[in-house]
Amino acid sequence: MGLAKSRSSASSAAGFSLIEVLIATLILAVALVSLAQLFALSTRTNISARNTTYTAVLAQQKLEELRALTWGFDLQGLPVSDTTTNTAVSPETAGGGTGLAPSPAGTLGANTDGYVDYVGQFGNKLGGGGAPPAGTVYVRRWSVEPLPSNPNNTVILQVLVFRNRDRGSADDGAGTVLPDEARLVTVKTRKSQ
Repeated sequence: MGLAKSRSSASSAAGFSLIEVLIATLILAVALVSLAQLFALSTRTNISARNTTYTAVLAQQKLEELRALTWGFDLQGLPVSDTTTNTAVSPETAGGGTGLAPSPAGTLGANTDGYVDYVGQFGNKLGGGGAPPAGTVYVRRWSVEPLPSNPNNTVILQVLVFRNRDRGSADDGAGTVLPDEARLVTVKTRKSQ
């Protein structure tokens, strides 16, 4: 009886069978493939989040530039509006631009001179115009529209920022914002100086 018992314990301690090793390898392979897919998905999500954040920062920067332009009343109570500052260049110039002049229809859907600027890889302005210059990574378009209920004293400012690429049907004027893009809207009301 002692001999049979020792043989039984010796065979159970001999190791794993080939089938057990193959099943364990298969489980490990499935787990590694799932982890690789999860890693790839997380990398794409992080890149998209970085691009969205960068476009939002660029849009906020342009809104601040537009909000800093003169739009108020002088000491006699007459409206004063900056309609000539060129915000498409750095540093801004007092002339040659559109400032807060009302934009033509469709400036968010097309590169309209005076209502677009181009940004390089490191956030530097490359200028404006109808076509992006070499080195353009981001395009910023904006519109200045009088508020219908108070057109003489309040304007609606909108800024759309996207990577320099063909937006397809998103440029049809419906205001579509694609992934990795930013569109910000604010209002500016005249205040006494």
